[in-house]
Amino acid sequence: MKEQKNIYTKLIESYDESLSAGGINGRRIAERLSELSSIGQTAEGGINRPGFSAEEKEAKQLVKGWMEQAGLLVREDGAGNVFGRMAGTTDGKSILSGSHVDSVPNGGNFDGPLGVIVALEVAEAWKATGVQPIKPFEVVIFSDEEGSRFGTGLTGSHAVLGRLNREDAVLLKDSEGKSFETVIQEYGSTLDAVWEAKRDMSEVELFVEVHIEQGKKLERSDLPIGVVKGIAGPASVAFTFEGEAGHAGNTPMDDRKDAVLAAGEFIRTVATLPIQFSDTAVATIGKMNVFPNGTNVIAQKVELTADVRDIHEEKRDALIEAIIKAAEDAGAVHNVDVLYQRMLAVEPLLIDETLKTSLKDSITKFGIKPMELISGAGHDAMVIGRKVPAAMLFVRSKKGISHNPEEWTDLNDCVVAAHVLKDFIEKQMDHASKGDSLHD
Repeated sequence: MKEQKNIYTKLIESYDESLSAGGINGRRIAERLSELSSIGQTAEGGINRPGFSAEEKEAKQLVKGWMEQAGLLVREDGAGNVFGRMAGTTDGKSILSGSHVDSVPNGGNFDGPLGVIVALEVAEAWKATGVQPIKPFEVVIFSDEEGSRFGTGLTGSHAVLGRLNREDAVLLKDSEGKSFETVIQEYGSTLDAVWEAKRDMSEVELFVEVHIEQGKKLERSDLPIGVVKGIAGPASVAFTFEGEAGHAGNTPMDDRKDAVLAAGEFIRTVATLPIQFSDTAVATIGKMNVFPNGTNVIAQKVELTADVRDIHEEKRDALIEAIIKAAEDAGAVHNVDVLYQRMLAVEPLLIDETLKTSLKDSITKFGIKPMELISGAGHDAMVIGRKVPAAMLFVRSKKGISHNPEEWTDLNDCVVAAHVLKDFIEKQMDHASKGDSLHD
C-alpha cells in the first residue's frame, strides 16, 4: 500500500475549530470518517465495500455502535437497512436522515458515509446539549445503494417501499456467480426477510439526505453547500446500426454500408440535442461495441446505448424521441438499418418548493449564499421521495472527483453541512421538550 496520510490527520489539518459549536463536533466527524475508511480500504486509499458484503456489514456494525453510544434505539431490517431512532416527546411521524456505506469498486471515502455521519452528528449534538425533539428522529443506513454487486442499486430503499421485484431479484448473480439469494443468506438474512422489510411510510414525515456533490459547481462558486432542486431520472435506449461488412481496401467509399460511419454521425448529433429541450438535460453514449471490429474490415454492426437524464420527465422523454429520430436519420443517410429498444425509464424527483426554501433559509443563517443544484445521479432520496417528502443537501467536492480514491471533501464543509442539517431539521421539529425552542 502506498504511503499516504491518515484521513483524520488530513481532515483536521486546516479545520476551523470555531465550527465545533452547539453540540456539533468536527473532530468526531473526522474520527468517524477515518474509522470507516479503514474498512475495505484498497491499496490506492480508496474503498471497496460492495452491497451485502462482509465489509458493508462491518461498516454498518461500526455505525450501529456509534448510534447506541448516542442513545439511539437501533434496529436492522431483513434487507440490511439500519435505523437508529431517537425518541421524541410525542409518538408522531419520524424525520429520517442518512445515506449509505457501500461503495463502488475502489471508490471514495465520502460518497454515502458523509450523509450517515452528519445525520448521526445531529443526534449527538442534541444529546450533548440535553435536547429531546418533540418528533422522533431516525438516522438511516440504506443497503446496496451503489449496486456494484449486482449492477442494480438502491436495493435497501426499494425494499423499504416494497418496490423490489422478487422474480427479477432471484435471477441476479454477482461477478462470482453467486445468486442474490445466496448472497443474502451469507449476509445473515433470507429472501423472505428482504420482502418483509417493507415499511409503513405513513409513519414517516420527511427524509433528508446529505451527499457530496460529485461535481464542480459548488467549488467553482466557492460555496461549501448547496440545495438540490431535483434528482434527474435516468432513461436509456439501446441502438443497433446494421450495415454490411466489406474489405477496407477494395470497397469504394460510395458503395459502402458502414455501420460505424452512421453511428458516428448519430453520436455527433446526440451531443447537440439536450440543450434544445432543457438546460438541465444531458445525453451520453458511454457504451459501444463494433462488429467484427477488425482493422481492415468495414464494420457490419455497431451496438451502443444512449443514457439520457433530466429532472423534467416530459422534456427528457421528448429528447429521447429526438435521439431516436437522429439515429434513424443517420441510418438513412448511410444506407444502414437501425433498430432500437427502450431499456430503462426512471421518474425524476423534483424537490418540494417549501422544503427548498427552508433549506435555503438554513444555509443563509450561516452567512452562505444559497445555490440550487441538480443531481444527475440517483440517490436513496429519489426512491424514498416517491412516498414521503424528501430533500437533499450537496456538500462541495474537491475538483468534482467521485467514485475514485481521490474523492475529497474538506472537514470545514462537512461540519457546515452538519449545522445546516441540524437547523433545517429543527425547523421541522418546531419545539424541543421542556418547552425550549430548538432554534436557540
